[in-house]
Amino acid sequence: MRFLLDTNILIPLQDSLAILRPNLANFVRLAGLGHHQLLYHAASERDIERDRDEARRARTLQRLRQYTRLPEADPCPWNTAGTSVNDACDNEILYAIYRDAAHALITEDQKLLGKARLRGLSDRVYTIQTAEDLLARLHQTPAPKLLNIENVELHTFSNQLGGPFFNSLREAYDFDAWFRQKARDGRSAWIYRARDRSVAAMCIYAIQEDEHINDARERLGGRALKLCTFKVGELVRGRKIGELLLKAAFLYATGARCEHIFIHVNPARQQPLIDLLTDFGFKPRGSYGADTVFVKRHHARPPALLTPPVEYLRDYFPHYRSDIEIQKFIVPIQPKYHKVIFPDYPGNGGGPQADHQAHVGNAIKLAYLSHAPSNRVQAGDIVLFYRSQDMMSITSLGVVERVMASSDADEIVQAVRRRTVYSRGEIEQMARRLTKVMLFRHIEHFEMPRPYAWLRSERIVHGYIQSITRIPDESFSRILRGPER
Repeated sequence: MRFLLDTNILIPLQDSLAILRPNLANFVRLAGLGHHQLLYHAASERDIERDRDEARRARTLQRLRQYTRLPEADPCPWNTAGTSVNDACDNEILYAIYRDAAHALITEDQKLLGKARLRGLSDRVYTIQTAEDLLARLHQTPAPKLLNIENVELHTFSNQLGGPFFNSLREAYDFDAWFRQKARDGRSAWIYRARDRSVAAMCIYAIQEDEHINDARERLGGRALKLCTFKVGELVRGRKIGELLLKAAFLYATGARCEHIFIHVNPARQQPLIDLLTDFGFKPRGSYGADTVFVKRHHARPPALLTPPVEYLRDYFPHYRSDIEIQKFIVPIQPKYHKVIFPDYPGNGGGPQADHQAHVGNAIKLAYLSHAPSNRVQAGDIVLFYRSQDMMSITSLGVVERVMASSDADEIVQAVRRRTVYSRGEIEQMARRLTKVMLFRHIEHFEMPRPYAWLRSERIVHGYIQSITRIPDESFSRILRGPER
């Protein structure tokens, strides 16, 4: 985009003695990041030449040349013989936007903003704050905040490439040279560290547009997130770290408005990764040398399909079916068990988890064990977890994959072994009574919990939430919308 800068923006930018407002400095940074063009109008140059502060005038004019001067055009027809010098300058600058010399004007002049409204140009005239917000949405992708996973630039751990974790990566190609080049390019990765702070799992990623993904030279339309190097070290396998890395990818792709996620996988050496990818909707899309290309369509909105709900959840996660055919339930859960199932929940205080919890914190596929008498919950149903006693709020949403009931500890352990931090002893204790097992995929934590008082005021519930309670679609929609801020 081309941004025309008003005089009151140019002067603080060029005055080395002026302290830049943080949002102005960030706007300029984001403009450079997105390769946007910053322009100035000849009227601004004439305005600066009238500055009575000679030293500031000289500094500003000297540095003004780093921006592009907008070529002169026909005189502004809005000016008359009686127009003041300042108003004439404003009119010329605004007229440049009217005649489409640039996409937008950036100004802090309230009078000029008023003129833009009168001329029907207010949607193309921005303050510094609104311009910064625009570029931030375009170029700043929020880093996923996941317990145990760090988002770092490659150069921050380039001194660790000699460790055993990286040895297998050198078998297929010159990993060290590739890594050094990508580090210089500013490439980033999601990493999981071992106790000694060495890299134990890693996913290097990049956003690409219209790039060939396979030997058939197929292209993916729009933006795509490429998972360039995806590895979980042997020392931390079985802790669901691969699932955590995928969760980071899904969150990042959503924030970056990517339409696809893809990865090249060697089927001879990476079958566990293929199994994981397939379980989350990645499908083969040709070959790239010895590798198979796996692609997941990352829809911005849930596809309007009546695919069986569990299959839909697998193929389109993090989307899920929530139409009228899907049951919705509020599931009460005590704080101690909420912390066990959702150790990453912000209300728990954060911080790294103990080793026995690290393989579940932030995971997608989880398990809920209870002695609830209800048998109404089925695969594909939506469950809203209500944390009782302390928070007394709905905090989290999941979709059920499978339900079972058993008093056989071995059977329960077999079903939940990779989804829960319950010890064998705890499961045996629970299995003394018929135990309900709900296997589900965690979709989200609500940024703003839905408190009990609000649920009562909205007539979503009519008494204390002590058992699994089915709610109608209209109530579910209100829960999704949440309380007004």
